[in-house]
Amino acid sequence: MFKGRHFDQSVILLCVRWYLAYGLSLRDLREMMAERGICVDHSTIHRWVVHFAPLLMERFNRRKRAVTGKWHADETYIKVRGRWTYLYRAIDSVGDAVEFWFSEY
Repeated sequence: MFKGRHFDQSVILLCVRWYLAYGLSLRDLREMMAERGICVDHSTIHRWVVHFAPLLMERFNRRKRAVTGKWHADETYIKVRGRWTYLYRAIDSVGDAVEFWFSEY
């Protein structure tokens, strides 16, 4: 999947992951990579995201474990960014979180 790429696989995966997970701008990612001594253009990062995001999603979905037939809902009251919120989680019989949802107080 990464054969023939100018940059190392770890750099590409890190940029794609940070872009998708944290909503950073492409220029922010370019600056973050520059701080680490890696000179990469924002358009290159964009091409990585467009190319690798669907491929990674396909691979993750192939490895994703099916949810068991038994699950339960868990509710707790936590503080997020200084505000109290309810955290609802659906947990399967193995103990893995299937889904979660925040609601305001």
